[in-house]
Amino acid sequence: MEYRQLGNAGLRVPVLSFGTATFGGGNKFFKAWGNTEVKEASQMVNLCLDAGVNLFDTSNVYSDGVSEEILGKAVSELRDKVLISTKATFPMSDKVNDYGSSRLHLVKACEDSLKRLGTDYIDIYHMHGFDANTPVEETLKALDNLVQSGKVRYIACSNFSGWHLMKSLSVSDRYGWSKYIAHQAYYSLVNRDFEWELMPLGIDQKIGTIVWSPLASGMLSGKYRRDRPMPENARVAQGGSPVPADTIDKERLYNIVDKLEEVAEETGKTAAQVSLNWLLQRPTVANIIVGARNEEQLKQNLGAVGWNLTLEQVKKLDEVSEVYPAYPYWHQRQFPMLGAAPKLYGNS
Repeated sequence: MEYRQLGNAGLRVPVLSFGTATFGGGNKFFKAWGNTEVKEASQMVNLCLDAGVNLFDTSNVYSDGVSEEILGKAVSELRDKVLISTKATFPMSDKVNDYGSSRLHLVKACEDSLKRLGTDYIDIYHMHGFDANTPVEETLKALDNLVQSGKVRYIACSNFSGWHLMKSLSVSDRYGWSKYIAHQAYYSLVNRDFEWELMPLGIDQKIGTIVWSPLASGMLSGKYRRDRPMPENARVAQGGSPVPADTIDKERLYNIVDKLEEVAEETGKTAAQVSLNWLLQRPTVANIIVGARNEEQLKQNLGAVGWNLTLEQVKKLDEVSEVYPAYPYWHQRQFPMLGAAPKLYGNS
């Protein structure tokens, strides 16, 4: 397993982490992801550790906290061998203060996550989304207090816009508070908007990228083909996809999958493994979250590392998945000598 430094921090993480949104299946949305219970979760954790994957990602909203509970039980005897990443911000109930990134909510959310996980510290604590109703200073001061107390080791964010992240970094710099070291973001061959603004920001500010839904809810797994009906048991068909259907152009998806199959044949890998490996060649990407409903899926995802696509194969996939960017990014790309648009080959 390859390990990479996470942003500008001293923490090194495996290039793959295991996402536990499949644990529990505690409500309608997450039932479509999976319903892994403690016994199978423990087996998957051990399979990951055997492969060198020691980072496990969850969130307080995954199955209303059940995912954290199951992960906590699965790693209860392994805490010194694993890194745990969890998140807060989204609503946990209909109570007026039970969401957001206020000091009141974050302190409670962190304590609740610690109890569910059965641990006294969280390795990476993410703001799951940007709370525009709470002053950035309040959020970051609360997070810095959690770091100083030893309850959180590192802080990170997820699903931020470029200005959300840059403002947060600036505030942390101004007051000498703990800074976000990583951005957990959606990025895949079928959705490359991340490259327009968030990737250049990550390069400039040394923010590591942790990629969620790298297979676009399974649409890049090879199961979705123009000559096959949509799988009825898939997350997309069951309404459990976090990726809006309106963001996916079907014909473009099929063209990308055709090219994935071509490269998969060249490499002797699966379409899913090629999709994941392509992401590992991109600047700022330190880690990719892979999920699995069962051990067989997990083993297949683990096969995405230990080899690399050639530059020509990367370019093939780049060309078939290219989308004309919005302004001002198309304008910036006309003047590559200014360096405003990122170079997309190799890791930064």
